[in-house]
Amino acid sequence: MSKKVNPIIFRISNIKNPAITWSSRWFGKNNNFARYLEEDDAIRKAIKKEINNVGINKIIIERSGKSNVEIILQVAKPGVIIGRGGTKSEQLKKEIKKVIDKNYKIQLTIKEISKVNLSAEILAHEAKQMIERRLPFRRAMKKILDLGTKAGALGVKIVMSGRLNGVEIARTEKINIGKMPLQNLRADIDYARCAAATKWGQVGIKVWVYKGEVFEEANSK
Repeated sequence: MSKKVNPIIFRISNIKNPAITWSSRWFGKNNNFARYLEEDDAIRKAIKKEINNVGINKIIIERSGKSNVEIILQVAKPGVIIGRGGTKSEQLKKEIKKVIDKNYKIQLTIKEISKVNLSAEILAHEAKQMIERRLPFRRAMKKILDLGTKAGALGVKIVMSGRLNGVEIARTEKINIGKMPLQNLRADIDYARCAAATKWGQVGIKVWVYKGEVFEEANSK
């Protein structure tokens, strides 16, 4: 089962509190749910297109009322997004307003994450950039493992699928280091996936990061 289920979804009932970890925090009444969901997807795509190289860990969207939208960005390089005098952040707001209702009042909050290489999302994006720069896939995979373990991860696993190194036949390769207890519901496992666009097609990338166990006493504090 652990190979079929998203590790984050699998742990929502135990250690992944939706009120804290969920990326979309709002309640859609009547026919608003589908519209809000489409807008959230458009917001995330616009942000990733505009600021692709700042190490985005998570994009959290909170809604209050009918027109207030707060976007919380957890990134590794907040200064790059803000820019001088906040010019880049204002430009980002303009790009977001192009894909959603212009009547929304958008508040942009940028937060810096402390341990960058413990984020599966950032490690997956790093692997994507290395593959798109045509680095050998094995070197890229070993680099990701090295970054994760140096940051303090107890286990890191990465899987790549596609025409690796441009070979004619697609295949799947995986490599891991340390522990990866996917069946343990107490295990704090971060997971992310993305696709690298290469000359020979898409290369799928999946990354798991094991940070240790979360017990009831620690989770309740």
